[in-house]
Amino acid sequence: MSSMPILEFVLGNYKNFNARVTRDALIAYWNHLQAGGKMFWTLAGAMSSAQLGITLAPAIREGLIHGISSTGANLEESLFRLVANDSYQDFPDYRYLRKSDDTKILNDRMRRVTDTSIPEDEAFRAVEEYIVPMWENATKIGNRRFWHEFFYELVKTIPAESHKGNVDDSWLVAAAEADLPMVVPGYEDSTFGNIFASHVKHGDFSASIVKSGIEYMADLYDRYTELSQGAGIGFFQIGGGIAGDFPICVVPSIKYDLQQEAKPWAYFCQISDSTTSYGSYSGATPNEKITWDKLTETTPMFVIESDATIVAPLILSALLECKKDPAAANKLIAAHAV
Repeated sequence: MSSMPILEFVLGNYKNFNARVTRDALIAYWNHLQAGGKMFWTLAGAMSSAQLGITLAPAIREGLIHGISSTGANLEESLFRLVANDSYQDFPDYRYLRKSDDTKILNDRMRRVTDTSIPEDEAFRAVEEYIVPMWENATKIGNRRFWHEFFYELVKTIPAESHKGNVDDSWLVAAAEADLPMVVPGYEDSTFGNIFASHVKHGDFSASIVKSGIEYMADLYDRYTELSQGAGIGFFQIGGGIAGDFPICVVPSIKYDLQQEAKPWAYFCQISDSTTSYGSYSGATPNEKITWDKLTETTPMFVIESDATIVAPLILSALLECKKDPAAANKLIAAHAV
């Protein structure tokens, strides 16, 4: 049997349409890494609830991912899967649920995300017991941190006996262990962003203990400059929205606002089921980003119009195979060259 079944499957079967783009994006990603380049990922949608961490976490540990922009929801939901995985409830027939069925789910203290649901007590309330004292202490001593830094500390603080999911499947744990550069734009609309806001409203905490989105961008100027050294850093985007739009803006902002030199993004790939449409960021073609000086006409660009819960694990699994045996991977890719 092949030691690289996923890579061989993609190379042998993905010949046209979105399959072709998936194969080409995978090969270009691998070539970029081999040239000494790095890759920055953006996580929109509910990828953590969909358990992307099963492949994302080992990819972080193997050095295939060098920075992340995550929504607040994806950040916290990676933690929820770690502490409450056994209490999640799935709804495979979610398309046929009635309003009364969803009302029952609400009354059962579950929060549905497509075909699965997050248990309020085992996830939200369990984590709340740990993070609220952290916010209280930060207010008391005037310690200001980025949103993800609280979660990096939090995921290291929660005792192992509280883990109900596989720690190896938690991308947040992997990112915290690597102290991975991260931005969490718009974290206010997440569950814990709301919880934090409620405590600020009650006067329990100072809102200033969490650094702002503007400070995230100012920090990203430095992180991008560091990561783009050498062969540069690529941009791998899942979905659209603020998780993607926020970090990709760093290049033109360095150039036009700071008036400093900045390398363009060295690679671009987006997995999205958003169709090309008027005025939509998620549905915009990569060429449009050239006009905003985010990409250039020589940037390798790929748009995979598919379900990221299918495509991303496939690409990550193939890359992990490549990383395990680079010489064999390159030989296989060359044998399937078209």
